[in-house]
Amino acid sequence: MNSVADKLTSSVEEKSRPIITKWTHGQHRQDNLMRWVFVGSAALVSAIIFSIIVFVGIQGVKTFQDVSPLEFFLSTDWTPGSNKFGAFPFLYSTLLMTLVSVVISVPLALSGALFMAKIAPKWMREIMRPATDLFVGIPSVVYGLIGMTVIVPALGKLTGGIGYGILPASIILAIMILPTILSISEDAIRSLPGRLEEASLALGATRWQTMWRVLLPAARPGILTAIILGMGRAIGETMAVFMVIGNSPQMPKSLLDSTTVLTTAIVKDMGNTNYGTTWNNALYLMALLLLVISLSLILIIRIVAKRSELK
Repeated sequence: MNSVADKLTSSVEEKSRPIITKWTHGQHRQDNLMRWVFVGSAALVSAIIFSIIVFVGIQGVKTFQDVSPLEFFLSTDWTPGSNKFGAFPFLYSTLLMTLVSVVISVPLALSGALFMAKIAPKWMREIMRPATDLFVGIPSVVYGLIGMTVIVPALGKLTGGIGYGILPASIILAIMILPTILSISEDAIRSLPGRLEEASLALGATRWQTMWRVLLPAARPGILTAIILGMGRAIGETMAVFMVIGNSPQMPKSLLDSTTVLTTAIVKDMGNTNYGTTWNNALYLMALLLLVISLSLILIIRIVAKRSELK
């Protein structure tokens, strides 16, 4: 009887072995195919990005054949008709506008993130989070139109000036980057282990002290990542800024002086130049500066994330 049973078992295994082997080989082929598809997609994206950087870099560096680096980066005289290509006002205005927008947006975003993560009831959070995310889908030209018809006239009445300048552009950018900083900061706070809050409350800290001295420092890597991503969005914004900043190629003396940033200078002048001229190459060099700034921000995010993992 045992021999008959052994024969039946061995025959069943022999019949099932080819089926299993065939199925396994098919799965391996699919896995290998998908792996090569992913590798090819990653290589294609990397090649496109690298090609853009190389093309913009080659065209931008040609500027230094006719303009010295010191003049381009340190001069405040931008008069292409006289072969003067000083881009320092554009770079200064870009950094100042980004800094002011972050200063305006970060306190509001962190307050909203703390409220939705630790204070708001579940039903309120389910309403507020999608409402906040809706701001991301609004076209930038709509923000610019609101800024041009509401914020600029209001600032003009308050100050007695024209109302255009870095301040209205910064207010618009603060509203635009607010959802990004708020969403990522809220996720960082909600991902913290509950024992941190429980331990703080058990030691006698108030709810506010727990949020301010325990939760925010613990979520600092995620919050810094959110702020850096918001800065990248602010630096690269064009249309909304173009509509409210005034677009005068001059060094701003105050936040309400009409000026130009790197993105708006490229948009405003690119259609007026011929390819290969010094003016055109200078605009490509500005684009290269924007790429370098964006890549630097991404590198900072990587460093912050890596340090947070080590801790």
